[in-house]
Amino acid sequence: MAEEIKCNISSPKDGKTYSKPVEQTLLSGRKVGETIPGNLFGLTGYELKVTGGSDSAGFPMRPEIETTHRKRILVQTSVGVKVKKKGEYRRKTVRGNIISEATAQLNLLVSKYGTKPIPELLNPEVKEEAPEEKKE
Repeated sequence: MAEEIKCNISSPKDGKTYSKPVEQTLLSGRKVGETIPGNLFGLTGYELKVTGGSDSAGFPMRPEIETTHRKRILVQTSVGVKVKKKGEYRRKTVRGNIISEATAQLNLLVSKYGTKPIPELLNPEVKEEAPEEKKE
């Protein structure tokens, strides 16, 4: 069985995030910033934008690093770095922007919505139940 990537799908319309594990082979070779069809996740009619992610050790993906490997870069305050003084630089280890077998988690943003809501497509067997009446 192929490894799975945990995908966090954020919906700006309702302000919620949905988690869906997906096979790594479906997303391999794609980059941060690309638009992916929602059919890969069972979301027909949706389009998702890759906004970031991390590897199994927790190193964040950087959009400007064109590789699948880790790099030690010199940076100021940005993704994965928070400096304390003005003008201070830090050397940090980050992951490149290409999705590979080392990617453990991806962040996705809904850029185009389909006809059905996301919870209905991801969990078709779960239906909202009416609240039970309290016995007096």
